[in-house]
Amino acid sequence: MFTKLRPFLIVFFISIGTLFSQQEKGIYGIENWLSIWTDFNPGATTYKTPTQILSGTITEDTKLLKRETYLLLGNVFVADSTSLTIEPGTVILGDFKSKGSLIISNGSKIIAEGTQTDPIIFSSSRGIKKKGDWGGIFILGNAPVNKIDDELVLDYGLKPSSTELVRYGGNDVESNSGILKYVRIEYAGMRTKDFGYFNGLTLAGVGSETRVENVMVTYCQGSAYQILGGNTYLSQLVSFRTRINDLVLNYGAHASINNSLIVRSPYFTQAGGASSIYLATYANIEEADPSKENTHLNAENLTLLTLSDDLKADIKIGLVSEAMHVKEGASFSINKSIFSGFNPAVVLDKSITINAANLDIMEFSNMYFNNCNGNIFTEGYSNNEDLENWYGNNIFRNVYSKGSDSETFIDTKNLKEPDFRLRINRIIASSLLDDE
Repeated sequence: MFTKLRPFLIVFFISIGTLFSQQEKGIYGIENWLSIWTDFNPGATTYKTPTQILSGTITEDTKLLKRETYLLLGNVFVADSTSLTIEPGTVILGDFKSKGSLIISNGSKIIAEGTQTDPIIFSSSRGIKKKGDWGGIFILGNAPVNKIDDELVLDYGLKPSSTELVRYGGNDVESNSGILKYVRIEYAGMRTKDFGYFNGLTLAGVGSETRVENVMVTYCQGSAYQILGGNTYLSQLVSFRTRINDLVLNYGAHASINNSLIVRSPYFTQAGGASSIYLATYANIEEADPSKENTHLNAENLTLLTLSDDLKADIKIGLVSEAMHVKEGASFSINKSIFSGFNPAVVLDKSITINAANLDIMEFSNMYFNNCNGNIFTEGYSNNEDLENWYGNNIFRNVYSKGSDSETFIDTKNLKEPDFRLRINRIIASSLLDDE
């Protein structure tokens, strides 16, 4: 019996290995890692009335407990090298009236380590929740930033009692600001008159010992994730229906991002469009220190997807923008990723000269560009022949397709339990079993 089954088992495991090697693009996992801890419809969830208030400046090690519900009142700072520890399953509600925000000052830590079955939740205090109901989370570290100033101040109008509470940046590439794991951030991104929109999660000068994984930002009025300088490793991030950008890197940020998901919606994006990923090295070249490193993104197994009821119509009326926008000086290496349903897939700033030196630091390999209205363009130019020839070279192994969402992904319709992994064909037992 075993002798007869052995050829089948060998072929079976070879087939399994081949399918996984062929379908390794985009988010991956033998099981759907989005299960249980995520919530793609947080507006339907009702949280308990707050029993505790967080306000002012926290200067002693503090632990938040699951049995309580906390109201984040105004701008709350964690300072003086203290730690804020949050139990799995704890709910913290950002106050709508005072636009609550949480700021982890340079030298302090947040230890927010939820679990798959008990995530930590930051959400809105309102019964009927809307984007921008509260501020967001800021983590300030001591890693390098490429601005000229030695002492950088986070300029969001947070009104700290001392500027020391909002300083960031330094020389410690490996600095540790704590951990965010199995954390949801919902309805953040308030708008301010003088400082624009807050973001769901801002990492400013954060070092590589800081752990950020399994974090979900939903319905953010600003950008979901903003990384200012620093050296970060992030894994299994989710951004869902963000209004502006999903991921912003600037000021010499060095970030490695793995196995992460961005889901855009034409009906929740700001007028005029916004990129899923926005890479820049400076806002103004005069403020950048040329002796310091430029921004670089190293990413693998990303899935960027626009969910639309009618993608062609939404593109035609200008509701869909590019997946990625790259400014002068920024570089990237993106591998095994999916860009699906964008207009176009990538836009390079018009100031970037298309030559060998620049193309060598802007790498796309093993990509799956699907259902995009054009692939890679220079801003303001309709002729992208040079870029198409470069990235279309067989050595990069990039694939271009026009598959529907149902053909491309396992399940994008059921937002109660979605599965955005790339669809793979079922293995059907062959006639080798007939030899038994």
